[in-house]
Amino acid sequence: MKLKSILLLGIVLLAVVVSLWMILQQPRWTEEEIITLRNLWIGSLPALPPDPSNVFADDPQSALLGQKLFFDTRFSSSNQVSCATCHKPELMFTDGLPLSIGVGTTDRKSMTIIGTAYSPWQFWDGRKDSQWAQALAPLESVVEHGGTRMQYAHLIANHYQEEYEAIFGPLPDFSDPVRFPAIAGPVDDPDAQAAWEGMTSTDRDLVTQVFVNMGKAIAAYERLILPAPSRFDRYVEALLKNDEQTMKSAMTSDEVAGLKLFIGRADCIQCHNGPLLTNNDFHNTGVPTRAGLPLDNGRAMGVMKVLNDEFNCLSQWSDAEEMDCSELRFVVSEGEQLEAAFKPSTLRNIAETAPYMHAGQFATLEEVLRHYNHPPLSPAGHNELEPLGLTNREMAQIIAFLNTLSGGVDAPPELLKAPLNN
Repeated sequence: MKLKSILLLGIVLLAVVVSLWMILQQPRWTEEEIITLRNLWIGSLPALPPDPSNVFADDPQSALLGQKLFFDTRFSSSNQVSCATCHKPELMFTDGLPLSIGVGTTDRKSMTIIGTAYSPWQFWDGRKDSQWAQALAPLESVVEHGGTRMQYAHLIANHYQEEYEAIFGPLPDFSDPVRFPAIAGPVDDPDAQAAWEGMTSTDRDLVTQVFVNMGKAIAAYERLILPAPSRFDRYVEALLKNDEQTMKSAMTSDEVAGLKLFIGRADCIQCHNGPLLTNNDFHNTGVPTRAGLPLDNGRAMGVMKVLNDEFNCLSQWSDAEEMDCSELRFVVSEGEQLEAAFKPSTLRNIAETAPYMHAGQFATLEEVLRHYNHPPLSPAGHNELEPLGLTNREMAQIIAFLNTLSGGVDAPPELLKAPLNN
C-alpha cells in the first residue's frame, strides 16, 4: 500500500508540474497586443451599417427575391450563368478559379461576397460604391452574364411579377415588342445597343428602374451573408476572459506564434486589420501582372469608373441624399498610390478561397508569403512592401495562423442554396 501511495503521489506531482509548465508556455500578450487582438476579434464587428442608397436593403421580402435572382441562371445570355456561378456558397462565395468564367473568361478572380456589406467599395478596384451597383455590373458584362437590362425586365415580368410588385410597386407593361424589344441595353453588342438607342428615354428609364431594383434585391440578400466565428475568435475571446484552458485548446503554439508575427514583425495588419481582416482600402503590393493579361491599373482606373458610374451613390437611381455619399464626394481620385493598387481581400476563410490576388496569380498561401517576404518591383514601378526577412518556419507559422480564420458563413442554411425558381 505504501508503494502505491508513493506512486499515486508521484503521478499527482507530475501532473501538477506538467500543468505549470504548460501554463508557463502560454505566450504573454502585452496590453497593446491585446487591444490589437480585440480589434481583430469578430466580437468587435459592429452592427451592419445602413445603406442609404438602397431603401430596400433590410427588407426581408427583398432579400428573398434577391436570393432567387442570385441563383437563377435564366438571367444570362446562355441561360447557364447566375451570380452563384462565380460566388458558390460551398467555396465561401468564390469560384476557386484564378480568372472567373461566365459566358466568357474575365480578367479578374471573383471576390467573396461574405461581409461586403461593410465595405464602401466593391470589386478589387472599387469601381462600384454599393452592393446593389456591384450586382448590376456582371449582368451586363459581355464575359460574365452577357445579357441586357431589357431581357432581364422581361424575365422579371414573366417569372417574378407578383414578388416584384409586392416590394417595388406596379411593374410596367412590357408586352409591346416595338416599344420593348426582347434584347436591348447599353452594352457592347451592337444590335442590343441599337435597339436601346431606338427606345424613348422614358421607356429606357422604366426598364432601368426594374434593373436597378433587381440589384437592390440581390444586395438585400447579400447583406445577410456574414462571416462566422473561427478558432482565432475563440482564442481571443478566451484571452479577454483570461481563460487559459480554452486558449490552449483553440490554437496551437505554432498558430499563436504566427499570430504574434501577423500583428508584429510581419506587419500584416497594415492592410488586414479590423474584424474582417481587411481595411477595405487600396494597396499596391507589387503583385505581378498575370501572363497573357495587360497591365491592370487597379484603383487608378477604378476610381474614375466609380465617379462616372451610372449607378453610384449620387446618381438618380440612388435613394441617398448627397450628404449620405461622403465616401464618394471626398474620395482620393489621383496620385501615384492608386496605380496598380487593389483592395485587400478579407482573410476570413482565406485558407478556403485559393487562388489568391486579383487575378489569381498565386496558387497557395505559401506563394503569397514568399512574395511578401521578398517583394519584387511592382509592374507600376513602386509598391508599399519592404522585405520581411522571415524564416521558412516563421512563414509556416503565419500560414498556420491563417488557417485558424476558417469559420464559414454566418447565415441561415436555407439562404446558402438555390430556392425553387418561379
